[in-house]
Order: sequence, then C-alpha cells, then structure tokens
Amino acid sequence: MKTIFSGIQPSGTITIGNYIGAMMQFVELQDEYNCFFCIVDQHAITVPQDPATLRKNIRSLAALYIAVGIDPDKATLFIQSEVPAHAQAGWIMQCVSYIGELERMTQFKDKSAGKEAVSASLLTYPPLMAADILLYNTDVVPVGEDQKQHMELTRDLAERFNKKYREVLTIPDIRLPKIGARIMSLQEPTKKMSKSDPNNKAFITPLDEPNQIIKKIKSAVTDSEGIVKYDMEHKPGVSNLLSIYSILGKKSISELEELYQGKGYGEFKGDLAEVVVNVFKPIQERYYHLIESSELDAILDRGAERANQVANKTLKKMENAMGLGRKRR
Repeated sequence: MKTIFSGIQPSGTITIGNYIGAMMQFVELQDEYNCFFCIVDQHAITVPQDPATLRKNIRSLAALYIAVGIDPDKATLFIQSEVPAHAQAGWIMQCVSYIGELERMTQFKDKSAGKEAVSASLLTYPPLMAADILLYNTDVVPVGEDQKQHMELTRDLAERFNKKYREVLTIPDIRLPKIGARIMSLQEPTKKMSKSDPNNKAFITPLDEPNQIIKKIKSAVTDSEGIVKYDMEHKPGVSNLLSIYSILGKKSISELEELYQGKGYGEFKGDLAEVVVNVFKPIQERYYHLIESSELDAILDRGAERANQVANKTLKKMENAMGLGRKRR
C-alpha cells in the first residue's frame, strides 16, 4: 500500500470544518493506505503556548482521532515530539533550504506582518514540516489550499537533497480536499471557518454540547430570501449550511433543495442541527471514555514505537548520504 502522512496542530479543539475536510477523509483512507497521523506539537510552539493547556490539547486531539474512527490497528497515531527524528531531520532540511524561499512563504509573511519580533521558528516551520512528511517515505499528503505552498516546498527540498547527495527521499504527491469540503464561518460565510475566530457562534466543534450546536446553527447567517438553494455567490450562508447537511446527512445538494422547496429556513436549520447532533453523539461518547483512560496511552505508546522505527531508518539514510557521524549500515 502507498503511504499517507498527515499532521494536525494541537492548538484547541478542531472545528466541524476540520472534521469534514480532514478527519472524515482519514477514516476512509486508512483502509486504502498505510497511514501515519501525527499530532504536531513541535509546530504548535512556533507561537507562545501555555504548557498545561498544550498538554491537555495534545491528549484531547489524540482521543478525538480515535473517537472519529481512526483504528490504531490500521493506522499509526503518534505525537511528533515523541519521535526525535523529526527535529533531527528538520535541521537537515533547514540546511538544504534557502532563506529567500522561506521568506516567500505566505504564512510566514502573514504571521510576521506588523510585529517587532517573531520567533525564528516561524521562518523555519516549512523545513520541519518537510521532515515530518519525508521521514515516512510518504507517497501522498492530504492538505488544504493553505498548505499547498508548503507542500510544493517540501517536494523541492526532497528533490534538492536527492540531487545533491543521493536518492534517499520519496517525492510526495499533494492531495487537495474534495470539492465542497471547504466549510465556511457560520457568521461570516465568505470566510473559512476557524477555531481561532473570536466569535464563538462562528464555528462548531465535535465536542460542542447538543444545545450549543442547535443554537449556533439556528443563529447562522443566511439571507432574507427564505429559499433553500445552493448559490455560493449570492447565498453563501445557505450554501454553506447545505454543504454541511449534504456531507453529514449523506444527501445530495439537489435532494435537499427539493426536500425544502417551499419551506423556510427555520425547519431547514432545525433538521440540520439534528443531523449534526446525531453525527457527533457517538464521537463524544467514545471521546470522553478515552480521554482519561490508559487505553489512549497504550495506543500512543504503540504509535510512537512504530513511528520511531520507520523515521529512524530514513534519518540514518539521510545522515549517511550527507556524511554525518560514523558510517552505519
């Protein structure tokens, strides 16, 4: 089987957009690919983090991975900082990177704009991301549009390393999300849904209580037309809700348009809220069972062991190719 790698930062609870755009796909992919799912906690510290909160978020994200349906017998789930090869290979990738290409990264420019001082790690984030991926001989990386530039750099760095030293690294392909998987803010439907949005009504998380989900969907911005129809340009709010309903309710957009023909937004939103609550109910039950259990630790221990085996093998090949240390077989 081909190998897939994906990493998510433990910077708070994921949104329904992350669930639809990433985690739902991961559950399907684990039957078709050799999957490595990484909680990239070293990436999280490129900006200041409260240590206690970071630890809590790491564990929470790990529990959520399993709760949504990731099978630890099929996929490898692990924490980035528990595999030292990531930091070691990250340094090697920095050494084959150029400052100019790192400064051109859109995310670096966005996050450093207007600030007197920024962490050097914001600049060197992409080489560490490249190392994360390349250590596992990754064939395919599922990413959103916002990470496409970083993925293109990853491919460039891998090709540069192979050309300068020898053919060690697999050049990964980019897998962009399916059309319609981009979920927008419930309050500003022309803007992507984000867990960092200061308006709590703008996003839904898989761990929101049923009453919270119902309130957020009922207060979602629509329009004054009162017609349930998909038209992202003129009806972004309704279209966004239709996308969520279609994916989670497993009905086509056209089916939903027909179902709610002549009906108002109130009934449409009420039914959508019920669908979302029902999808997240078993996930929440599994999550709260796992979060304080030794089962979760056992899964992460096995994942770290497996990840270390694979990553260390690639790291040794990289070091040998560069002439680092003593030659090892």
